[in-house]
Amino acid sequence: MPTYTLNVNGKSYSATVARSDMPLLWVLRDVLNLTGTKYGCGIEVCGACTVMVNGQPEKSCDMDVSSAVGKQITTIEGLSANRSHPAQQAWIAHQVPQCGYCQSGMLMSVACAMKAGHHGSSILDEVQNVCVCGTYQRIKTAVSTL
Repeated sequence: MPTYTLNVNGKSYSATVARSDMPLLWVLRDVLNLTGTKYGCGIEVCGACTVMVNGQPEKSCDMDVSSAVGKQITTIEGLSANRSHPAQQAWIAHQVPQCGYCQSGMLMSVACAMKAGHHGSSILDEVQNVCVCGTYQRIKTAVSTL
């Protein structure tokens, strides 16, 4: 079985997996035990699995582990050690989550947009994630403060 070295949240991990085309999502969750990244649709539509790869949002459900080698990967666990990232603070202040399932991917997409220099409502132009619970109004309110 192939072993891949991945840089996740600033740490180096060795991941031995059955196949080189195993989705990064399953490596993060099942091999590295970083379970904050969620499975939603498996076809890059919902965004629940969004992580930051080299500063860009990536849907980890459809990114092969072999494609992640040599890249800087940030999951929700690595966004901040103490929920101090401005997006996390806005989510807390505006009580955004309802069920919360999509929120790690939503937060990672917002963080990527912020990293790209977007602020306030322009962040929403960059975020294509789906929230089944429909907390879009609270998301919009929280994002408007960033």
